[in-house]
Amino acid sequence: MTTRFAKLASQVAFAAAVLSFAGIAAAADPIKIGVSGPFTGGSSSMGVSMRDGVKMAVDEINKAGGVIGRQLVMIERDDEAKNERGVQIAQEMINKEKVTATVGFINTGVALASQRFYQEAKIPVMNNVATGSLVTHQFDDQPENYIFRNAAHDSIQAPMIVEEAITRRGF
Repeated sequence: MTTRFAKLASQVAFAAAVLSFAGIAAAADPIKIGVSGPFTGGSSSMGVSMRDGVKMAVDEINKAGGVIGRQLVMIERDDEAKNERGVQIAQEMINKEKVTATVGFINTGVALASQRFYQEAKIPVMNNVATGSLVTHQFDDQPENYIFRNAAHDSIQAPMIVEEAITRRGF
């Protein structure tokens, strides 16, 4: 779990720092980071775990002085693992909340339905769990791609699990 939280912390800091250098907001304004995932329903255990990891990262970054002297603020939304809810959240995060970056997406379907709005707005998205191969290739035809994934690609997850079970654990 500590490694997962460290990765989340580095991702949140990276996205915020890149956009801070770009001068998106005044120096004293907090940096809004959207966090979207299923916090209720069948996928909630993954969504809550992801959200809690982001909270820990944000707290650590803020205690260390923030990013370039600016505090991070999480804007959380429960997508309920529903594509249409993810789309509503994306539009709200962009148009109402004015997030600098978004962390989230547990379900590939929600990611694919929602991240096009972030892409159009040129707002980076860090997909933490959604692993469908299209997640990072949805915008390959565009000159800039604002969609990132830190979870293992679907095509390597099964072989990694098999190797761990057979080779390392002897099952």
